[in-house]
Amino acid sequence: MQDHTKPNAIVIGAGVAGLATAGLLARDGYDVTVFEKEPRIGGRAGVLEDQGFRWDMGPSWWLMPGAFEHFYELMGTTVAHELDLVTLNDPAFRMFTEGFPPLDVSTGPANIMALFEQLEPGAGAAVENYLTEMGTDYGLAIQQFLYTNFTELRGLTSPEIMRRLRRLAQKLTRTLESDVATQFSDVRLRQLLTYAAVFLSSAPNITPAFYGIMNYTTLVEGVAYPMGGFSTFVDSLYRLAVDAGARIHTETAVERIHHTGSHRRRRVAGVTYRNATGQHRLMADVIVSCADRHHTETQLVWDARSARPKYWQRANPGMSAVLAYLGVEGDLPELAHHSLFFSADWDADFDAVFPPSDRPERSAFSKSFYVSRASATDPSVAPEGYENLLILVPVPSMTNGILGSLNHSEDPETTAIVDQAVALIAQRTGVADLAERVVVKYTMATGDFQDMFNAWQGNALGLAHTLEQSAFFRGSNASKYLGGLYFAGATTVPGVGLPMCLISAENIVKRLRNDTTTSPMPTPLQPSAAPAAHNR
Repeated sequence: MQDHTKPNAIVIGAGVAGLATAGLLARDGYDVTVFEKEPRIGGRAGVLEDQGFRWDMGPSWWLMPGAFEHFYELMGTTVAHELDLVTLNDPAFRMFTEGFPPLDVSTGPANIMALFEQLEPGAGAAVENYLTEMGTDYGLAIQQFLYTNFTELRGLTSPEIMRRLRRLAQKLTRTLESDVATQFSDVRLRQLLTYAAVFLSSAPNITPAFYGIMNYTTLVEGVAYPMGGFSTFVDSLYRLAVDAGARIHTETAVERIHHTGSHRRRRVAGVTYRNATGQHRLMADVIVSCADRHHTETQLVWDARSARPKYWQRANPGMSAVLAYLGVEGDLPELAHHSLFFSADWDADFDAVFPPSDRPERSAFSKSFYVSRASATDPSVAPEGYENLLILVPVPSMTNGILGSLNHSEDPETTAIVDQAVALIAQRTGVADLAERVVVKYTMATGDFQDMFNAWQGNALGLAHTLEQSAFFRGSNASKYLGGLYFAGATTVPGVGLPMCLISAENIVKRLRNDTTTSPMPTPLQPSAAPAAHNR
C-alpha cells in the first residue's frame, strides 16, 4: 500500500537499473513500487538454473569497479560487505585469434607493456602512453560526462575539458578502429584494444576512439568476478532496495502510463498494470521506466509526439546476440574464465552484425565471439566433474528475429549458429569431442530479447555507442513531452553495461533534486528534506 505522506514513485522493470533506482529513490524519501513483468528479477542480468548448473544469463564482466563501489556507498554499504569479489589475473582472459596460438592476457601496466613488447617491438612504450592518456580520459569521463544530466552547459566548458578540448575532439571524431590502427600493427594487439566496442553494443569502425577508456578499466583496473555469480550482485540490489522500503512485484506488467493535463502541461498520473488477479491502476507522482525506451515511448505512453518516430527511424539499435548456456562433462582447462575467439580478418564479422543495408539476414552471425567458463573460478556454478559455459555470438538486431530454446522451439538458424561456435571452440582448443560432452543446453536469440525484454529490434545490450548516440546526443533521461516521466537503464544515458545502469539510477536522483553537478554524489546518500517530486 502506498504511503501518501511521501511522493510516490513507480519504477518499471526490476533489472539492474530498476533495482538500483528503486533503492536510491526509497533511500531519498520516496514511496517506491516496482513492477516487473517477468517471474524473476534481474532482467538481462538474470540467472538460469538446471540440473545443478547455474548460468549468469547476460553480464559476466565486472569492469569499472569504482562505479560499483560508489553505488554501494550511496546505499550505506560497500562491495566487500555485500559480495565476495575475486580478481581474475591468471590470466584475466585468453585470446584465440585465427592462425595464432592462444594468448593469455594478465592485467596491470607492467604485464600489458611486457605482452605488447613481446608481440611487437616498440609497442610496450606505445601502450604505456596510450593507457596513461586513456586513464586521464577515463577520469574526465567520471567527473564530467557520466554522472550528469547535461542540464547546464557549464559541465561542457569546465577548465578540465577546455584544457583537453583538442584531444577530445580528435578522440570523438576518430573511430576506435582507426585510432588503434595508427599506433599498433599486430592484429592481436589491435583486436585486444578494439574489442571493447562489443561491450558498448557497437563495432570498432563506428565507435568513437574516446571509448578506448574501456581499455583502461579492463587492462589497468583489471577484471573481477563475484563468487556465486552475478546473481549475487542482483540479489544484493534487491535486498538493499527492499530494506530501504521499496515494494517489488514480479509477474506484473505495466500496460499503460496515464497522464493528466494537455499539451505542454501534461504530467504522469499513474499506470495500469496487470497481474494474476487482473488489471489494476496505481497513482504516482514520478514514473521511472527502466524498460526499453522505444517500448515505453511507443507502447506505454499513448501519445504520438512522445513516440518520436523520426528519432527511432535513424537510431542504431546496436547488436543482438545468440546466447548458449551449456553444461559440459569433464574439465576444460583449455578455456580461461573469459575467452575471446577472433577471426584473423574480422571486418566481415562486424559487417554481418552491422550490415550496410537495413535488412539484415536472419542467419547472419559473427565468427568472432566470447565464451565464459565461470566454473574455472567458481565451483558452485556446476556439479563436480562438469563445466559451466556461456557462449555469446554477436548477431544483427532485427524485429521478429530468430528464437532460442529457452522459451520456444529453437529455430534452425539458432541451432546452426551455436553448432558452428562449438565446432570452432573445439578446433581452436583441440577438444575434439566438445559437442559430444554437452549434457545440458539452452539458447536465447534475437526474438527472445524482443519477447522477454520488449527490446527494440531484439537488441541484446542497448543502443550502440556511436558518436550520435553518446553523452548528451543519446537523449535526455527526462521525457520532453510528459512531466514526471524519466528513463534509466541501457537504452538511455549514459549507456550500456552494469556500471552505466547504476550511474543512470543515480542520475535520476540528481534530476529530481535539480542537482546540476557533473561528478558522483557525496556518499552515503542523505534523504532530501523534501524530494522535488514535481521538478523536471
